[in-house]
Amino acid sequence: MKTIDDLQVAGRRVFVRADLNVPLDGTTITDDGRIRAVAPTIAKLVERGAKVIVASHLGRPKGAPDPAFSLAPAARRLGEILGQDVAFATDTVGESARSVTAGLTDGQVAVLENLRFNAGETSKDDAERGAFADQLAALAELYVGDGFGAVHRKHASVYDLPQRLPHAAGDLIATEVGVLKKLTQDVKRPYVVALGGAKVSDKLAVIDQLIEKADRILVGGGMAYTFLKAKGHEVGISLLQEDQVPACLEYLARAEKRGVEFVLPVDVLVSAEFPDLKTKAPAHPDIVAADAIPADKEGLDIGPKTRELYASKLADAATVFWNGPMGVFEHPDYAGGTKAVAQALLDSDAFTVVGGGDSAAAVRLLGFDENAFGHISTGGGASLEYLEGKTLPGLAALED
Repeated sequence: MKTIDDLQVAGRRVFVRADLNVPLDGTTITDDGRIRAVAPTIAKLVERGAKVIVASHLGRPKGAPDPAFSLAPAARRLGEILGQDVAFATDTVGESARSVTAGLTDGQVAVLENLRFNAGETSKDDAERGAFADQLAALAELYVGDGFGAVHRKHASVYDLPQRLPHAAGDLIATEVGVLKKLTQDVKRPYVVALGGAKVSDKLAVIDQLIEKADRILVGGGMAYTFLKAKGHEVGISLLQEDQVPACLEYLARAEKRGVEFVLPVDVLVSAEFPDLKTKAPAHPDIVAADAIPADKEGLDIGPKTRELYASKLADAATVFWNGPMGVFEHPDYAGGTKAVAQALLDSDAFTVVGGGDSAAAVRLLGFDENAFGHISTGGGASLEYLEGKTLPGLAALED
């Protein structure tokens, strides 16, 4: 896989497929981590005299323009980070895009409007997707893939476009792939994985692989309650995927057979009501044993004994992969479990990888120093699919 250092970019129009899919509150960006992550690649191309065309998706518009998903706020923030004016095209391949990109001079940057305002970007029809990729290719001379959060998607700008232009991986993707190789090839042990998040179904495939690779797996978040149910425990009104109980039983048995520690919560914070995430009003949760959740209450975070247990299980690790919060971290009364896991990663001497998505958002929201972790991924879904052993279309397209 070539990198941008292998491309002659001076004076040439370089299409950068970035991931500017940032959370918005109206037009206000609430977490600019993904923009900051790709900015060094764009800055390097600027310094080398490229005419940089940045494209990304944001949210899930239905193949047509929707002001709620405009990339204009992301373009403004990118300009602030780069310290230069960034032009903004009000469409993706139309008159505005053609005019803005044609007018770029060496070292200038433009951002195109949301790729997903065009049905061809996400189409499952190869011809429709290819036709949109042809329109994108007409805007540029070179392609740089640096939107790691989208490389698991077979989309026009991710998969089809690099097949139409000389291409290379940006520095962010090169870094992400290098880190993931450390989690899959010649892993330093003990290798501990902490998994959380809402749905166990989202993690089944990666658990299937990690049972073969990890020494210890810690489970928290909403997905823990399906495992607790599989162990025969009452989980009250906690998040539960009843249809996944047989799979959880199978994984628990396999882990035991292979000598992999599979660690579940021993206590949890429960409440009869889900907390108000807007007002952050006090929730007053109860602490109960994980095998004694009341029938009318919901588990919303791991408890203090579990936090101590998980910290002890992370203390001697040489490699740690963490994906998914331990509870409803957006509310201060249920952030303690996620804080404890993050702090345990910082306290260990391990190579620590935070697997993107809500885990990365939690690190920033809870005030941790991002640079204190070994690596914070910009793509939760992409990271998981890589660890599952899947071929990621966006990476395959960048291979020569």
